Amino acid sequence: MDVSKILRKLSTRGAACAAIVVAAGNATRMQGTDKIMADLGGEPVILHTLRAFQQSDDIQEIILVTREDLQDPISKLCVEKKLSKVTKICKGGETRAASVQAGLDQVSAQCGFVAIHDGARPLVSQSVIHDAVRKAAKFYAAAPGVPVKDTIKVVHGGVVESTPDRSALYAIQTPQVFALDLYRAALDQAIAARAELTDDCSAAEKYGMNVVITPGSDENIKITTPTDLLLAEALLQGRKRQ
Repeated sequence: MDVSKILRKLSTRGAACAAIVVAAGNATRMQGTDKIMADLGGEPVILHTLRAFQQSDDIQEIILVTREDLQDPISKLCVEKKLSKVTKICKGGETRAASVQAGLDQVSAQCGFVAIHDGARPLVSQSVIHDAVRKAAKFYAAAPGVPVKDTIKVVHGGVVESTPDRSALYAIQTPQVFALDLYRAALDQAIAARAELTDDCSAAEKYGMNVVITPGSDENIKITTPTDLLLAEALLQGRKRQ
């Protein structure tokens, strides 16, 4: 699709931003624990994630993409906790890209931008969301990131091949925010080409979009292992003491 045509189409949509929260994985590294429904400060991880976007003035609606077995319990949770911005809860696909596609199909016509977020990042702050959304409104694609602290080595066959300049390396987080129609075209093209996508920005980059980096946070961790859950609990308790 012609980028210029898509940019003209953007003017027919509003500046509103929808959040697509992707929580359709199987948590294979959690040693039998369902990370989305795991207890964090007395509430499920996914509730913390959804509440962050519920409280954001930059987000007008939330679409949750999850496993079929979690749709009903999370729907009841949203009603109980009055998460009024959650407009759709839909089934995820076999891959991250397919799950995001399912979420894109549910975004209302009033939204011209979409913030794609990992369901297992429950401690995302309002400032991280705000900075990414505001920057995407200007540049069409933005993602939070933090400079890497460790020295990174490129290794092949157990042998160090090179050491990249650490000053140019960032660990990218979510939400990753895009102009909706541009990102839909980028994702469709990437999937059709069977491109390997390591995150949502990968599709945008392959389509030629420039992704602007906004400030991330060391607290915006993704719960992938049991140790991550322990860290998230400590961070949450630290917030409560402030």
